[in-house]
Amino acid sequence: MTATRVDADVIRRLPKAVLHDHLDGGLRPATLVELAAEVGHTLPTTDPDELAAWYLEAADSGDLVRYIATFEHTLAVLQTKDGLRRVAEEYVLDLAADGVVYGEVRYAPELNVKGGLGMGEVVESVQEGLAAGMAKAAAAGTPVRVGTLLCGMRMFDRVGEAAALAVAYRDAGVVGFDIAGAEDGFPPADHLAAFEHLRRESVPFTIHAGEAHGLPSIHQAVQVCGAERIGHGVRITEDIVDGKLGRLASWVRDRRIALEMCPTSNLQTGCASSVAGHPITALKELGFRVTLNTDNRLVSGTTMTREMSLLVDEAGWTAEDLRTVTVNALKSAFIPFDERTALIEDVVLPGYASVL
Repeated sequence: MTATRVDADVIRRLPKAVLHDHLDGGLRPATLVELAAEVGHTLPTTDPDELAAWYLEAADSGDLVRYIATFEHTLAVLQTKDGLRRVAEEYVLDLAADGVVYGEVRYAPELNVKGGLGMGEVVESVQEGLAAGMAKAAAAGTPVRVGTLLCGMRMFDRVGEAAALAVAYRDAGVVGFDIAGAEDGFPPADHLAAFEHLRRESVPFTIHAGEAHGLPSIHQAVQVCGAERIGHGVRITEDIVDGKLGRLASWVRDRRIALEMCPTSNLQTGCASSVAGHPITALKELGFRVTLNTDNRLVSGTTMTREMSLLVDEAGWTAEDLRTVTVNALKSAFIPFDERTALIEDVVLPGYASVL
C-alpha cells in the first residue's frame, strides 16, 4: 500500500487497538441515566442525548474543574457489583462495534468503594463484566480481546494497594498498572515503592506523564520509575528543537517507549490547539512509537473511528499511518509476545489488506 486515503466508512471496518481508555469515562449515556435512577443520583439531565451533549460541552469548555467534575456522575453509578458488571460488559461491546480487536481498559478501584465494596470485589465485578462482553462479542462474530489496567490515584495514599491488586489479579485478566490523577505536584517518584514492587513481580506498567506537567514528569516516569509506556506524553516535544532530539526524547524514541496519545482529549485539556497541529503526527514522522487512543469516550464524545477520521481529514493521515499506529499499539500491549504477534499477523494486517 502506498499513501492510501480512506473515508469514514472504510475506517469503521479497519481493525483497531486502543491502549488508553478509562472505564469511568466511557459509559453509554442511556446506561448512565438508568443506573443513576437506580441509585438515586441526580444528573444534569435525564435525556441521554442531552446528557451526551452536556458532557461534550463541559469537556470542551476549557475549564479543568468542569472537566474533572463530569466524572462525579459516572463514578456515582459505579459503586455496585451490578453497575460495574453492566458498564464493563457494554464497554467491550462498544469497542467491538467500533472495530477494535484489542483494548486495554483502565480504572482506579479505590474510586469504586463508596458503596461498601472492597477493592478486590470491584476488580472481580469488572472482570466478570468484561468476560461476558467478550463472550457476546465473539458469538456475534466481532471478537475483541480486552485486558485491564488497574490505576492508583497519585494524589491519594492507596497506590500501593492498587499495585498489589494488579499483582494478585494478573492471571485473572489484569495485564498491567498505571497511576492517574493530577500530575502537577504529584510526581511519579512519590510512588517508587509501588513501581519497584511491580517490577519485582514482573507486572508491566504505564504512567500518565507529560500532559499537565512537562519533561520532569516524563523523566521520572521513564528513568526513575521504569515505565514501559507513557500516558499522553505530548510534552516530550519540549525536548525536540528543529527536529533535533534531546537526550530524554532520544531515550524514549530509541527504547521504543510507547506514547499513548489522545488527540481529542488533549485538545479539550489544552495540550494541543488543533488536530492538524497535534504532536502525534510530527512524533510519528520522527520515528516515535506513537499510539492512538480515545481516553474517555463519553467525556470526549469520541470513538477510535472518530479519532482516526479526524487525523485523516485534518492532518492528512493515510491508511498506512493508521496501520502503523495500530501495529504500534499491539507491539506495546501488555499481553504475551505470541498473542501480540498473532493479532498483528492474523487480524490487523489481513484486515487492512482486505479493506484496501
